This record gives sequence, C-alpha cells and structure tokens, in this order.
Amino acid sequence: MSATPPDATSATDRLRGIASMVAAVCVFAVMDASLKRFSDRYDPLQVASMRCLASCLVLCAPILWQRNWAQLKLTSLRLHALRAGLGITMLVTFVYAVHRMTLAETYSIFLCAPLLMTALSVPILGERVPTRRWVAIGVGLAGVFVILRPSGAGFGSVGTVIVAGIGCLCYALSVLTVRTLGRTTSNTAMVFWYLAMAGVGSGVLGVFDWRPIAPEDWLWLVLVGASGALGQFWLTDAFRRAPPSVVGPFEYTSILWAFAIDWTFWSATPTPRLLIGAGIVIASGLYVIVDEHRLAQLALAPGVAPP
Repeated sequence: MSATPPDATSATDRLRGIASMVAAVCVFAVMDASLKRFSDRYDPLQVASMRCLASCLVLCAPILWQRNWAQLKLTSLRLHALRAGLGITMLVTFVYAVHRMTLAETYSIFLCAPLLMTALSVPILGERVPTRRWVAIGVGLAGVFVILRPSGAGFGSVGTVIVAGIGCLCYALSVLTVRTLGRTTSNTAMVFWYLAMAGVGSGVLGVFDWRPIAPEDWLWLVLVGASGALGQFWLTDAFRRAPPSVVGPFEYTSILWAFAIDWTFWSATPTPRLLIGAGIVIASGLYVIVDEHRLAQLALAPGVAPP
C-alpha cells in the first residue's frame, strides 16, 4: 500500500488530528470504566456487541434526522470487514483483560499501541519516522511505566498479559487501515460500518452465551453507546487527518484520564510517581507538537528541505 507523503498533510490538519485524539481517549476512558463493570456480568463477546451496537444506534440518530444516508456509502468492503474483524478481537481481548486486571494495568499494555503504529506505519504505509520521534515516543512510554511501576506481582497471569498484547496488536493494525479507507470514505461511514460489522459479528459469535440485559444496566449501556460513538468518530478523524506517528503518541494521555476518573469518583489521591510520570507523558506529547510545527515551517520556507 502507498501513502500520502507526510508533507502533504497540513500543519492545521495534524493539530486538529491531535485534538481529536485527546478528545477520543477521554471519552474512551469513560466508556472503558463502564465496560469493566459489564465484564463482571456478561461474556466478552456480548460486551463487545453491546458496546458497538449501542454506539451504532447513537450514530444513526443524527443521520436519520438529517436523512443523509448517502454518506454511508460502502466502499472497500474487504478492508472494512478486516477492520471489523480486528476490532472484534481487540474488544474481546480488552474486556477479558480488564476483567482480570485493573483498568490502569490493562491500559499500560494497550498503550504500547502507539509504538506498534509507528513501527508498522513504515512497512505498511511507507511513512518516514524521524529518529527523534522514536525517542519521544519511547520517553512517553517510559512515563507510563513510571506511573504504573509494573511488576510480575502487580499484573494478572502471563496468559492475561499475552491476551491483552494480542488486542493491542489488533488495535494498531485496525488504526492503520483508517489511513487507507480515509481516501475514499467519510468519517461517518468508516465509524458506522466498523460499529455495525463488529457489533453484528461479535453478537453472532456470542449468541450462545448471550444473557438478558439487566434493567439497571440500560443507563450504563446508553453511556457506553454515546461515549463509544463520540470516541470512535474522534479517533477516526484523528488518524484520517494525520499519520499514526503524529497522533499515536497522544494515546498516552488515556492513562491520565483513567487516573482522573479514579480520583473524581473513587477519591484516589495522585501519588508523586503519578505526577512525575504524567509530566513525562505530557512533555513527550508537547515535543511532538513542537517538532511537527517546526517541520511544517521548514516545509513552507523556500529552498529549505525538512530534516
């Protein structure tokens, strides 16, 4: 597959992509906290189906109101199906892992995804990643480990960690398909077909273990649907506007949202380790923004080639 050269993406689009990523990981943190609650009551495939179908219904509401079904035109069926399959695997493994580990521990594994995106974007999308960007991403990941101080005693079983790692890989591969689909498909269509295919697919696979939804869970399901739809839209917009190597590092901010939710709703006071790690993550992200702005200015300067 070929890719649009990085210089063809404007600095404004890249900054908007970064903003979309930050917004996406915020609402996804809210959704993931709800999914952890569901994981105690329902099978992982049912949770994945409920998450996708609830978000799909939320997405359909404005489309139905505007009667703008034309924007859902399906192109590249095979690529959409591949993305949905990767999404099902990612959701099921995430639910499985978060049921057996804390949200922070599960996040610490899934936050390896930006590194995988950056590494895979080179052979798959043909993008060039400067060495300093690799260093910044590595520093950001180190900040996550400073926050969590992972150890064998703190994590779940080795099998659970491996399952979470498979989910992380599927997520990274799924994200890379957006850069190709984005050339011919609108954001709304990409989100709709992903949610519809993944929701139906996981529902069919989990039909034999399906349990009736308890009355007290319907409000939580509405929250999952709304946050999932918004998050999926912003996530798709982020990776459509900018290369994975640019917006991927801002996945690290999800750990900050996770701790913020813990602090707000469960009175978990931030530790010095959290504050230091958060500072490292934020500094890494800010470096990427500054570096992108510098490259954009150099690209506009006549006779000056970006490094």
